[in-house]
Amino acid sequence: MFYYYKKDGKILASDRGDLPYLKVEPNPGAPIFYLVEGDPVLGRGSFRVSHPGQLKIPHGLEVLDASRLPEVHLDATLSTALEAGRLTAVNIGRPGWENVLSKEHGSGKKRVNILAIGDVGSTLLTGLKLLGGDVIDSIGICDLSDQITARWEFEMGQISLPWEYDAFPEVHVVRPETLFDCDMFVFVASRGIPPVGSQVKDVRMYQLENNAKIVKQYARMAREQGFHGLWCAVSDPVDPLAKTAYLESNRDENGAWDGRGLRPEQVQGFGLGVMNARAAYFAKRDGRFASFLSEGRSFGPHGTGLTIANSIEHYDEELSRELTHLTVTANLKMREIGFKPYVAPALSSGALSLLLTLRGKWHCGSVFLDGVYMGVKNRYTPAGIETELLPRIPDPLFCHIRDAAEHLKEIL
Repeated sequence: MFYYYKKDGKILASDRGDLPYLKVEPNPGAPIFYLVEGDPVLGRGSFRVSHPGQLKIPHGLEVLDASRLPEVHLDATLSTALEAGRLTAVNIGRPGWENVLSKEHGSGKKRVNILAIGDVGSTLLTGLKLLGGDVIDSIGICDLSDQITARWEFEMGQISLPWEYDAFPEVHVVRPETLFDCDMFVFVASRGIPPVGSQVKDVRMYQLENNAKIVKQYARMAREQGFHGLWCAVSDPVDPLAKTAYLESNRDENGAWDGRGLRPEQVQGFGLGVMNARAAYFAKRDGRFASFLSEGRSFGPHGTGLTIANSIEHYDEELSRELTHLTVTANLKMREIGFKPYVAPALSSGALSLLLTLRGKWHCGSVFLDGVYMGVKNRYTPAGIETELLPRIPDPLFCHIRDAAEHLKEIL
């Protein structure tokens, strides 16, 4: 049996009849927030429900696989809300969960601010400038070097269509103190990238310690300024840095957790897009992998732990393992050629994935699942973040996804 309540003008639902809110009869077709229990730190914050079983197992990797979810019978009201995409699960174990009820899903163009305009940042910026006119109102750029931001503001200001001078979003310089006056914050800052020719094998993890320090600084700034937008981690290693941003923003001045910072769904890692694109590159050039182009998926982190599935319906362990290896080592191949591998990541993981996010379209990115930021197919909707629900993930593939989560837990 389900019970309905009203709080702050919104309809809540629960299988508990003892909650301290006004009981009501729900209006047909109204959005519903279903209250679930969960860990305040490692549980999900809120998400769009796409299967009844996700209400019973809301936080684990099982939410990706309908065959691993329990059977839950919903009443007519909840079933209607789920089918209409208006059912949101909310973790009431997290401090400040009530803020989800008042979050507005605006439909207008968004303000995007980018931190660090180096090789990746400038390429990403160019992509957003040229392709984002439909969803981006303005792009703010910030860097330690005023000379760099002056250059890119000047360059971007001279990119225009003839006679359609407002077709592309304007680019302007923002100071650090106004960096979070935006809807989407893109973290591209990095320190200590190994030079071409170095013997570092895991280039991404090499950067963790230094980049985590930078993330911590700006995560605290986001907390202090009450940032309500989306924090996008693009710097390597993407997935641990996304979790660092989430955790550090929720600590007080003494380092104690208080849950007053970014919600887990407010942070996403953007590293899976280029891995998916690299897999497609190899699939187009080797007929053995061709099934990936229509049936394949990518899961996991941007690097060690990544799994490329040649197909969901016709999964082949050996083919998938080979395609995964080619994908994970593609960056090293570019270094062997003599160049830093930053253009494809800046566009496939960066600009293109960010634009899909702003448009509410399916994209590749790392979202909070099972206490880590896990790369999956997902999208943002008015009812919250939605992860793709597959009918059945083959056991070997699901084991790889589980192993990736455990690997990420060992890191952070």
